[in-house]
Amino acid sequence: MYRIPWADRIAAVASLTDAKRLQLFELVAASPRPLGRDEVAETAGMARSTVSFHLDRLVQDGLLAVEFHKPAGRTGPGSGRPAKMYRPVGSEVGASVPDRNYDLAGELMAGAIEATEAEGLAVGESLRAVAFRKGRELAEGSAGLEEFLAETGYQPEPDGDGGYLLPNCPFHRLSRSHAAVVCDMNGAFLRGAAVGCGGAEDRVVPVAGHCCARITGGS
Repeated sequence: MYRIPWADRIAAVASLTDAKRLQLFELVAASPRPLGRDEVAETAGMARSTVSFHLDRLVQDGLLAVEFHKPAGRTGPGSGRPAKMYRPVGSEVGASVPDRNYDLAGELMAGAIEATEAEGLAVGESLRAVAFRKGRELAEGSAGLEEFLAETGYQPEPDGDGGYLLPNCPFHRLSRSHAAVVCDMNGAFLRGAAVGCGGAEDRVVPVAGHCCARITGGS
């Protein structure tokens, strides 16, 4: 589950505060096929130069993607040249301040429910197993555990003893209402991530304050 960096997600959402850009994004997003600049300009009733600027800005901000296709039904000189077409990116873009990851929490909990129904395990046991596997899977190939934690939204800070405190909980709101369940899930996810990065799962230890866990030094 690749996550666009937090700053890029914030920029993408902020890009849509421009009324014209939002209109063009919604027009392209609603189309069942990629659209060219001329078609977008005609439908939106805007100048082609204005449309081109905003469409390319939406590409830059990660909200639209570009494809090149030969326009259907066009004849004459230059008719065979592929045209620049725009389509929405395949994934949703969401951002929160501070960074949260409730999509991940939902995925872990849904996976735990499925495992419980299929295997007859206790829900808590299923949730820990699912969270551990997902943490290991997502962390594999990362540059290191600290980098993975930063990408996932934990905002790791050195604790002065070779480890890290995790001042930002990606599941903060859920943890306030369901601390036992969410902290248990979070701890299993972090242990899986430690293993996925080539370390030992016992680097993850419970702690009061900040996040419900911290990462000790070592490997």
